Amino acid sequence: MDYIITTKQLTKKYKSFVAVDNVSLNIRKGSVYGFLGPNGAGKSTTMKMLLGLTAPTKGSFAIDGKHFPNDRISILKEVGSFIESPSFYANLTGRENLDIIRRILGLPADSVEDALELVGLSEFGGRLAKKYSLGMKQRLGLAGALLGRPPVLILDEPTNGLDPSGIHEIRNLIKSLPGLYDCTVLISSHMLSEIELMADDIGILNHGHLLFEGSLKELRHRALQDGFNASNLEDLFLSMIDKDNAGRRQRAKL
Repeated sequence: MDYIITTKQLTKKYKSFVAVDNVSLNIRKGSVYGFLGPNGAGKSTTMKMLLGLTAPTKGSFAIDGKHFPNDRISILKEVGSFIESPSFYANLTGRENLDIIRRILGLPADSVEDALELVGLSEFGGRLAKKYSLGMKQRLGLAGALLGRPPVLILDEPTNGLDPSGIHEIRNLIKSLPGLYDCTVLISSHMLSEIELMADDIGILNHGHLLFEGSLKELRHRALQDGFNASNLEDLFLSMIDKDNAGRRQRAKL
């Protein structure tokens, strides 16, 4: 199996609190990987470690054959990211905002037009960012992540705050990206119905622990074995989290 992101016992502690606990991920090249978990499960912390925004307390990871921390700069050049709501200079155009990012990354000038085309904003590149709709701002954020066509995209809640039409647009765009230019997408979202429609593989975190990793088919098979409702991802997810939480409560009483 060709994995483009691997982590081995990745751990992040804040004093006595363990945010991510010995997480070992294997993300297939060219896939859309849905990264799920309740608030505080450790998803964003894991993503920030992969982006070099916070250092692991323990463990290691590799992206596209490059290992942290020795290849930290090389890894950053391989990854495009969208973490939470993107911020832009309101009085600059979408194109000008992207050009600032392009210069920081040292990319060729034509990469801005390429990114605008990928997200369907070519005709609006000359519009001021403050006049963009929320959906257009999310697309512009994705365009920033797509500059230079990086082989890996890390997207944290890219549909936050969008109406159903905007969610539909962003979902279809993300789903199409691996086919458009052979990238891999790691996406976190609380909108499980959307993840179900776009993800090839799923990773489920709870209290910093990885409860499951595999395809949707494998997840449904495991759910049926455990006697859970396997009709949709939301039910599967909630059943798995509830079972883990119940086990934690039981162990705490012993």
